[in-house]
Amino acid sequence: MRPELVARMVGGAILVLVAVLLVASGTYVVEPGYRGVEIILGRVSEAFKPEGFGLKLPLVSTIHPVSIRQQTVRETAECYSSDLQQIRVDLRILYRIPESAVVRLFRDYDGDPFGQLVAPRVHEALKEVVALQNAEQIVKNREQIKVRTLDLARSKIGELVVVEDLVIEDIKLTPELERAIEQKMVQEQEAAKARFVQQRAQIEANTAVIKARGEAESIRIRGEALKENPTYVDLQIVDRWDGQAPLVVGGGQILMSVSELWRFSGTNHARAQSLLPARSR
Repeated sequence: MRPELVARMVGGAILVLVAVLLVASGTYVVEPGYRGVEIILGRVSEAFKPEGFGLKLPLVSTIHPVSIRQQTVRETAECYSSDLQQIRVDLRILYRIPESAVVRLFRDYDGDPFGQLVAPRVHEALKEVVALQNAEQIVKNREQIKVRTLDLARSKIGELVVVEDLVIEDIKLTPELERAIEQKMVQEQEAAKARFVQQRAQIEANTAVIKARGEAESIRIRGEALKENPTYVDLQIVDRWDGQAPLVVGGGQILMSVSELWRFSGTNHARAQSLLPARSR
């Protein structure tokens, strides 16, 4: 093969390779959930690149992706309570980068603001909130501490990063302090139980007194009614009569009702009248 032909083939291959490299370096793709920051000869472009396919200047510009999705990072903060007790708080920080701050955060915080902006401000806010309460209050008021810390951290961070939420996973105290708080809580529960028993006994006693007073008042009213109207007893008997005549016990343990006794006595009286002489009638 002649040298001129070989040189032409090599030159053509080089041109094709260069063309491929130029085409490849002149395009970019931003994945979903990311925004692209364009750097042209060391200078950051003021506008971010949206997700999708695009063209850029070959060899002189690069596209750096920045995530705008919500991210979760676990942190451990060492704090001191108002009574100078050491407290360790395990928490999760949920944050995201807004589109409007993508370029600024990349330029000022190298694209990831968590280590330089989010974490320090959250730790600072948590320490300020914890320092206002003693250890026992911190254990009891976990949700309150979380809300106050979240509000304070947001005000410190500003609009550069959106702190979606804070999740306090655990609050760890020294073993001695944990035992002291546990004993105090047990004593408080026992005292609350004793107060409940005492209140229940007082309520039962008051109920008995009220019931006795009601019965006494009822007896007094009945007594006054009987005193003013002696027939009140007859009226009570009539009201309580079930319509059945009472039984009368006779000789030989014979049971008969009042109506039967009345009929029997009437029959005997009639027979006696028939046996008498006419003049004696």
